[in-house]
Parts: sequence; structure tokens; C-alpha cells
Amino acid sequence: MARKMKSMDGNNAAAHVSYAFSEVAAIYPITPSSPMADLVDQWSANGLKNIFGSQVKVVEMQSEAGAAGAVHGSLGAGALTTTYTASQGLLLMIPNMYKIAAEQLPCVFHVSARTVSTHALNIFGDHSDVMACRQTGFAMLCEGNVQEVMDLSPVAHLAALSGKVPFINFFDGFRTSHEIQKIAVWDYKDLADMCDMDAVKAFREHALNPEHPAMRGSHENGDTFFQHREACNQYYDALPEVVEKYMGKINEKLGTDYKLFNYYGAPDADRVIIAMGSICDVAEEVIDYLNAHGEKVGLVKVRLFRPFRADKLVAAVPETAKKIAVLDRTKEPGAQGEPLFMDVVTAFATSGRQAKIIGGRYGLSSKDTPPASVFAVYDELKKDEPKNQFTVGIVDDVTHLSLTEKSREETPNTAAEGTIECKFWGLGGDGTVGANKNSIKIIGDHTDKFVQAYFQYDSKKTGGVTVSHLRFGDKPIRSPYYINKADFVACHNPSYITKHFPIVRDVKPGGVFLINCQWTPEELSHHLAASEKRYIAKNNVQLYTINAIDLAIEIGMGKRTNTILQSAFFALAKVMPSEQAIQFMKDAATKSYLKKGQDIVDMNHKAIDIGATAYKKIDVPADWADAQDEADTRELQGRPEVVKMVKEVMEPIGRMDGDSLPVSAFAGEHVDGSFEHGAAAYEKRGVAVTVPHWNEATCVQCNQCAYVCPHATIRPFALTDEEAAAAPESAKLVDIKAGKGKGKYKYTMAVSPLDCMGCGVCIGVCPTKSLTMVPQDQEAAQQDTFDYCVAKVSEKEDMASVNSVKDSQFKKPLLEFSGSCAGCAETSYARLVTQVCGDRMYISNATGCSSIWGGPAATSPYTVNAEGHGPAWANSLFEDNAEHGLGMYYGQEALRDRLISKLEEMAGSEKASDDFKNAVNTFMDTKDNGAANAEPTKALVAELEKGAAAGCPDCKDVLAHKEYLAKKSVWIFGGDGWAYDIGFGGLDHVLASGKDVNVMVFDTEVYSNTGGQASKATNIGAVAQFAASGKTTKKKSLAEIAMSYGYVYVAQVAMGANMAQTLKAIAEAEAYPGPSLVIGYAPCEMHSIKGGMTNCQAEMKKAVDCGYWNLFRFNPQLADEGKNPFILESKEPKTEDYRKFMMNEARYSALTRSFPDRAEGLFERSEIESTKRYAHLQRLQALYAPEA
Repeated sequence: MARKMKSMDGNNAAAHVSYAFSEVAAIYPITPSSPMADLVDQWSANGLKNIFGSQVKVVEMQSEAGAAGAVHGSLGAGALTTTYTASQGLLLMIPNMYKIAAEQLPCVFHVSARTVSTHALNIFGDHSDVMACRQTGFAMLCEGNVQEVMDLSPVAHLAALSGKVPFINFFDGFRTSHEIQKIAVWDYKDLADMCDMDAVKAFREHALNPEHPAMRGSHENGDTFFQHREACNQYYDALPEVVEKYMGKINEKLGTDYKLFNYYGAPDADRVIIAMGSICDVAEEVIDYLNAHGEKVGLVKVRLFRPFRADKLVAAVPETAKKIAVLDRTKEPGAQGEPLFMDVVTAFATSGRQAKIIGGRYGLSSKDTPPASVFAVYDELKKDEPKNQFTVGIVDDVTHLSLTEKSREETPNTAAEGTIECKFWGLGGDGTVGANKNSIKIIGDHTDKFVQAYFQYDSKKTGGVTVSHLRFGDKPIRSPYYINKADFVACHNPSYITKHFPIVRDVKPGGVFLINCQWTPEELSHHLAASEKRYIAKNNVQLYTINAIDLAIEIGMGKRTNTILQSAFFALAKVMPSEQAIQFMKDAATKSYLKKGQDIVDMNHKAIDIGATAYKKIDVPADWADAQDEADTRELQGRPEVVKMVKEVMEPIGRMDGDSLPVSAFAGEHVDGSFEHGAAAYEKRGVAVTVPHWNEATCVQCNQCAYVCPHATIRPFALTDEEAAAAPESAKLVDIKAGKGKGKYKYTMAVSPLDCMGCGVCIGVCPTKSLTMVPQDQEAAQQDTFDYCVAKVSEKEDMASVNSVKDSQFKKPLLEFSGSCAGCAETSYARLVTQVCGDRMYISNATGCSSIWGGPAATSPYTVNAEGHGPAWANSLFEDNAEHGLGMYYGQEALRDRLISKLEEMAGSEKASDDFKNAVNTFMDTKDNGAANAEPTKALVAELEKGAAAGCPDCKDVLAHKEYLAKKSVWIFGGDGWAYDIGFGGLDHVLASGKDVNVMVFDTEVYSNTGGQASKATNIGAVAQFAASGKTTKKKSLAEIAMSYGYVYVAQVAMGANMAQTLKAIAEAEAYPGPSLVIGYAPCEMHSIKGGMTNCQAEMKKAVDCGYWNLFRFNPQLADEGKNPFILESKEPKTEDYRKFMMNEARYSALTRSFPDRAEGLFERSEIESTKRYAHLQRLQALYAPEA
């Protein structure tokens, strides 16, 4: 049957196949595999039938361990079941994988292979996760590109059924899972035709059932276990032939030649690479080039990695090959070599065949592996004595394992002839990636061209750098590497030009370079670096500018420049006739936006028309060819260790040039993954289009704007006369109008335009409208004021406190300029916590949004105060965060208790002075109160220093560990996915421990970091990934579970609804001498709030006012005082506004368009539950009231 051509990514291809063969999918979200599960859920919700005539039942579990358990149980009951996972998630499934394999249950785990976290979390691709599963008994099948994923995934399902061995079906995370290709798609009739229904029948008959009961999963002793374990050998011996059988069936249908090991290259090759995954396509390009130029090289593509058929591998390698390089996409520290290398060496040794075999590592964490790397491997094999172990793609100047690679200029272009390559630099959330996906679809669906798209990101959330790599051609595209010789390059954000990102070097001679900016040609010349000018002039680069920024505002599209720029791309790149492209774009816009109204459609059509002609050709001055470099005269101020790290590590990473850093950049103080705090202050990304302008005349100095700012880019300062006199000319200084500091200090509200993300949240909360958003360049002079105030204006202790919203903002925030989304609520809460106790904080941070914006390598947004104190931050894993935080508590407590015992012993000595005894006594009186203990600790240290100077050895011993003396505040940060789901068991145990730890939950009601999957915090009727037809169960009451212990401080807060209550709850939680839990409502990009995240704080107020979210505090200490420990702070809800609130967010309103009848029923239930919930809270208030 002829197959249809469609544009899709690897995840989509795997999901398409797995849906056909699956009856149940037990899932849990993890990047980059989540889209597979989401697609299966969507298809099931919309009624798609598998080859058995049923819809797949999708169940979301609380963790990957839970998902594996559910898969195991479902298989045992007789349903064909699958799951989708990667990285740490796959590792959590390993215990069940041993069981599933040993019980001969025919399932397939589809894995977008991803890096396992080591010294750092990493979401990108390599084979370290699947290689950790080699011993489980699962067979392992690997694909190298999107078409192979479509073609070969059925083999895993079919062979698992017939061979009675479960499979890991894996492909490279991101490089294949997220790469879009135009491929031929299986028809389900063809898949059904290949399925052995007798094997399905046998599987069901052997399943557990009370009508023919059996026991499975017994326990055995040492007398029989070994023998029983060996009984499975015959199935693994037979499996490769089963796999070959189904590869043969597929070859018959498709005309392909899939084998366990496929050889590509010269039949008489003298040098051969053996590898698996996406690098094989790169190698094929290089092989074609080298063999066409007289060399004889080849490649063996490994498809079935387990069971490993050594004889088939050896047979695939030409007899003429005397030198072999085996490439592994993983690292096993301390091993003789990586897994595939060891298998190949063993295969050749046991066969008796001789060859020089060397092993290399490549591509860890999706490290790009371009043709230059493969050329380097073949060059190494030419040598008489090639390196036994090597790396490619990096510069290893420490252990010197890396191979030398040719520069991009020296490396031949190996892409298929006629391929058009385009590259787009955008800003996360500006629509660039979406527009490029749309462009790929237009070209793929409306032309005969082959297409490829891949999207590269930095480590920020929305607002980070995105790089889109698009290829189009008349021949199949097998180039799974970054574009660095582009026909067309577009820079969609002018800040990348001013910061000199390495963009223009990717334009090939004669290519087109389009810059989106508001600059005149003279201003453009000023902003371009001399090296960029020389490259443009000497390579005849066709330079264009377009002012999509102002055009988007004029049309009414705000910051969304993507439609205008997409139209300009089609006009300049000439991939297809411009008139056709414009019509296809308009058709797509109509389809996408009609549900939002005809005015939105018309607006996008206007943008398309304007973009097609709005660009301007820049005549390149002749003198650019001889432009002279200017010396970098910048002098970065700050702590020397931070400045060093910023220059050597952060800045290259920040301009997307981290690939250029050698191993030595990390081999010293950073080898264990540690980085200095405070580096984010040096980024100055300058990505906001508009920033706040402060009107000092109308400002009432309430500081609410600073209180809600997610990025700490607007701050109040109180200045002495001396500080005011030394302030920059741009500083706007006024007298403090009322309260503390009046008549003593000057006041300013300083704004950092280069750090601001332009969210406008501050505008929304200003009670006197003293802030307005203006173009960033209008406020450029305010940067000097902000930098001066941060560096030179001291914190005024008589102004700062945690007793009021206003006072709290005179405390220096120890979280600033993070990579969170514009308008983010999570960072507003976290920043406030640092203003309460940041100088004495430990933070254990769950993996998720808060670890991504909170822990980017070499760019820490956490910082220190004037004394160098600040939050000690660490991320362990997702699932173990609470336990990790409790471990932090116990670790510091053990060291502190030892010092306290020592101090008590010293104070009891006859030699101790009265001053020393008094210092110890005062310290001991306050030792359990972090705020109160600070000054006594300083006084105690002063006495210890006196003693040490006098020669006291005990004083010296205590001073050697003085950083453990002061009472610390241990905080555990994480999102609702962690707290409500995967980490709940640990969280419950930690709260039950009674120890003095504080938990802050950022409740976005979805798994925000992995793309918006439902959690147990998701409410009734919400549309989320894994809840495509709306969630049917109500939100879990985490607060009440914690309250049930009776000794846990609990609060639910919403900053935008009640700022004072939020501050009070955090301060009380920190001061409470036991476990505390604060749950903060956090509107998120994933909610799709009307008007965007500028309305984040206002949305919190709406949520509380209508009864969607409730505010309360539960303080057990109040009961000891004879007071009611439960304080309900939400007023009677305005239930008439409940439905309005829901319809203001697309996560709810979308359901009315996809499943209107279902939406009405779920929304009504949600309203009823909210009313019942408030009544329940009122009853709790009465229940906890002290007896009269």
C-alpha cells in the first residue's frame, strides 16, 4: 500500500506506530519524550482506533516508577501496553524492567534517548540512559532518523510479541525526537497485516485472570534461582532471527534493506566507523564525499544492540577493513571503553578476525556532530598509530583525547546538492519557532521538496535564545547537524547584534542576512562589530533590515513580530514563489486564528502583506572590508572569582558560543559542577522591547512594583545625602514622603532596562499609574542609575524589615535577573523568600522550572549580600527533592550541634571569661531563631577571635567551622508536579519528621517545565497534556494533608490577591520551629491568560475573588496560645465571576471548542466544587476554634 508523505518529528513517528500496537499507555512526563504520550492521549480523546479496533487507554501516573509498575500490571492482565520515557525517568523504571523481561511480557518502551544528570541536569540527547539498561533483559533497537523511526518501530512491537522479549525502541533525544522531516507514513492496515495475531492470542491466554488463576512473581531460594534464571537463554538466542524476520517483512513492503547491521560505503573500504543513531546519517554524507574523491571508507550502522549478534556484526564489516573506529554516545568513567566499543572488540576477538579497533566518544548532551567530526575520525584512522581512545566535537586540553577538526571554512559541504539552508535567531516566546514550523509545513505540504527543521535553545525559559535550522531540497536530507553555511540567516532580535552573537559567520558567501531592528543604516554600522563588517564585505553578503518591531505595534500585534518576519523570509529566500507562499500563510493564519475572531485573522493577513515588502536592502560600504577592531576596554566590577567566571565561561555560553570552550574551562574549580553566585547580573540581555518609566512626581512609594517584579529589575533605594550627591545625572531623586526615613533619606525607584524582560507586571499593580511602558532605548540612561544604586547605595537597616510589603523591598533581593519567563510568578515568590532570609538560606530545588531559571550553568541568578552571604543552592533530582533538603538540614545540624557542644564545654570551663560566657549564653538563648541569632553569632565570633589570638586551641577549632554557627534556614523549592505527584511520598515523610525545614511549592497546576502536562494539582475541566479532553478529577488538597499532622505550619497564598498575607505567611513559616509548607498560586504561560503574563498578578486576584483559589494560614503555635490556629483569609467568593475567570484562560476555554458538551459538564462541576471547598474551609475554621 502506497504510503502518504507527512512532515513530522521522531516523537510523532514513534507515537504513530506505538498507538497502532497498544491498548494501554501508562505515562509520566519527561523531556524530550513527553510529546509521544501527549499525541497518544490526543488521538485517543479524538477517537482514533488502533489495529485491534479500540482506543488506547491512557493513564498518567505519579512518576516513571509508577508508570513502569502500571505497565507491568497491565501487561500481566493481558493488555498490550507501552510507555514513553527518557533519562532519569528510564532509570526509575529499571527495577520493573527486570521483572517485565523475566516474565516475558511483550511491551515496548519508546525512548527519546537523553543525558542522565551527573554534575548537572541536562535535558538533551545521548545514550547514557539506555546504556544503563543493558542488563535488564530488554532487547534494544535503535533508529537514526525520523524515517527510520517510522519504518522500524513496528519491528520492536512485532518482535516483542513473537519473541517474548520486551524492547527499548530508542532514537536520539532532540536530534531525532524533535527534528521535523517529510517522511512516508505507515497505514495501519499494513501494520495489522504484519501482526502475528496468534502470538497476541497466546499472550492473552497466558495473562493473569481469576478464571484461570496462577501465581507470578514468587520468591525463590539459592537452590533454584540460578537455574531458573538461565532458562530464558533460548529466547534471547532466537530473538535476532525474529527481528530479521520482521525487518524482512518491512523490506518487502517498502523496498528497503534494513538489517541487524547495515553496511554503507566502499565494498573494499580500508577504514570503517561503527556507530548507531543519528550520527550515521552524518557519516553517510562524509563517506559519499570521501569515496567520490578516491578514498575507501565505510560505516556499519548498528540497529539491534541487544541481543548483540557478534557474527552478524563481523560479517557486515568488509574483509579489507583493517582499521575500525567505534563511536559511542555515552561515557563510562573508569571503563576500558564505552559499551559499543567493548562489544565490537569482543566480537572481533571471539571471531579471530584481526583489525585495529579504536573507540571514541561523541555527541554527549546533543553536542553537535557535524561532518568535520566524522572527517576527523577517518583522518585519525589513516595514522599508523591512531589514538586508542578519543573524543570528537570538543577541545580536550586536559587529557588530550580530542581529535583535531578542520575549521568550517576548510570542511567541505557534504549536504545533498541543491539543498537550501536557512537559519533564524529568535527570542523564546516571540513566535519565531512557531513561524518556522509553519513554514516547514507550508513547504512540505505544498511542494515536492524534502524538508528538515531542528530547533536549538539556550537554558532560559520564554525569553531565551532560539535558533531554528531549516533545510529544503529536491533530494532526501540526511544532515542531522547545525547549519553553519546558510543561504539565508535572519536575526529577529537586535540585542543579539549589539552583543555580537556569532550570527553573521554562518552566512555563506553571497547569502542573505536579514536583521530585524529599528536602526538607520548609520546606526546599524555603529552596532556591527568590525569583524562582522569585514565578513559581510569580503563574502558579498546580501544585507537587509526590516523594522518588524514598530510594524507589529502599529498593526496591533504587540511584540509578536513572527508573522511579518515569516513573510519577509519567503520573499527573500525564494524557496517557493512568493505569491503562493503568501496565500498559504494566509490560509494557515485563517485556520489558526478564526476561533479568536475575524479581526485577529485580518491583523495577521495584514502582517503577511506588509512583511513581503517591508525589508530594505543595505548597500555595504566599501570601507567595511577594512574595518578595524576596537579593543575591549570593559572593566567588569565585582568579586574577582565571579568576574573571572563571567569572562571565561558565562559570556561565551551567553552568546551561544559555549561549544568553543575547552575542557580546561571546567577542570578547575568547576569540575564538580559548582559555580559562583551573582553572574546573572553581568548578562544584561537587553531583550525587552519596552520597559517601565517611573514618574517620581505621582509615585506614593508603596514599593508594590518591586514586590511583584519577577526579575528584580525595579527596586526602591533610600539614599543618604552623600549617596544622593554622588548619584548619576540620570537619577530621579525625591524626598521620602511618609513613615520611616522621612527627612533623612532621598528615595528613588531604579529600573534596569537591560535586565528587564518587559512583562509589564509592575504597571498593573501601581496604584497611582506612576509607571508606563516605553521603548527600551528611551530609558537607556537609567541603567547607570540602577548600577550605581546596586553597587554604591548601602542597605538601610532602619528602612528594611519583613513587617510590611513596603519595608520588605528595601532588603536586597538575593534572586535577580533569572531566566524565567516574562511575568513569572514563581520567581516573584522565590525572590521574596530571599528578602526574608536569603543570607542564611539553604535551598534544595526540585528539577523543574525553578531549577531551570534558578540553576543555569555559570549564570546563577542567586547572589550575595554585602557580607558575601546568600542562598546555598543545590538540585539533586526531581523525585527526591524533599529528602535531599532534609539531608541538607541533618548535615548542617550535625556540624552545628558538635560546635554547640564544644561551646557549652568551653563556657563551663574555669578559664572562660565573663564576656565569653555571656556571648555563649546569648547565642544559646537565640540559637533556634534565625533572625534573632545573627547578631549574637557575630558577637560570639568576636570573642572566639580574641581567644584564638591569645592561643586558645578550642577557639581556633570552633572558628575553623564558624560558618555553621549561625542558625540557618533550610528551604525546599519545587513545583506542583514534584510536590503533588512524583515527590509526594518524600515530601510527606519530610513534613512528618517534625524537623525545622520549610517547603515552598510553586503551584502552576501543571508540569510547566515539560510542556504543560496535568498533575494532581490540575483542576477539573482544565485542558493539559495527558488531559486532552479536560481533567475529570478535582485538585488534590495538599495543604489539608499536611495540616492533618497538627504540627506542620501550612499556608496557601496568592501574591497578587493579598501581598501582605503572602509576606506574613513566608515570614511565619521561616520563623516556625518545625516543618512548614507554603503553597503559592502561580499563573503560568501554560495557562494562556488573555492579555498574557502581564496580567499574572491580576489573575491571582481574580482567582481568589471568585473562589477558585483560597487563602489561609494554619499556625500550630497559635493553638498553644489558646487561639484558633486556622485563619481563613479569603472572603466569601463572588461565585458569579467563577465562569468568567475560567473563560479568561485558554486552558479552560479551549475545551469549549474541542468538546463543548463535555466542557459545560466539567465547568459546572468545578464551580460546585469551589463552593463546597469554601464551605469546607469555613467548617475547618470552626473545627479548630478553641473550646470556650
